[in-house]
Amino acid sequence: MTDLFDLAAVVTARLDAVNGRSREEIGLRILKVTEEAGEVAAAWIGAIGQNPRKGVTHTTDDVAAELADVALTALVAITSLDRDPRDVVTACVNKAAARLDTYSTTPPE
Repeated sequence: MTDLFDLAAVVTARLDAVNGRSREEIGLRILKVTEEAGEVAAAWIGAIGQNPRKGVTHTTDDVAAELADVALTALVAITSLDRDPRDVVTACVNKAAARLDTYSTTPPE
């Protein structure tokens, strides 16, 4: 199994080789996260059969796979910003953990 962070670096290097790393290219990589999130929404709509004309077209496995695409795409965008995604994700996790610690001792209003 390939390490997710290593894969993000490989994907970023390949995109750099093909498309370069201009400001516009980095912007497109960031916007790609939104595109992938839209695919999550479409899969969820398909999983719950929200569109009566189409009915149920996806499964929750499809939704989970699309969410994974969002995660990988976000890591590529972070790497494209010349940041170490391990550090960025760790900081995010620590911030969330600190909030949980706060909520566990002080009930939210």
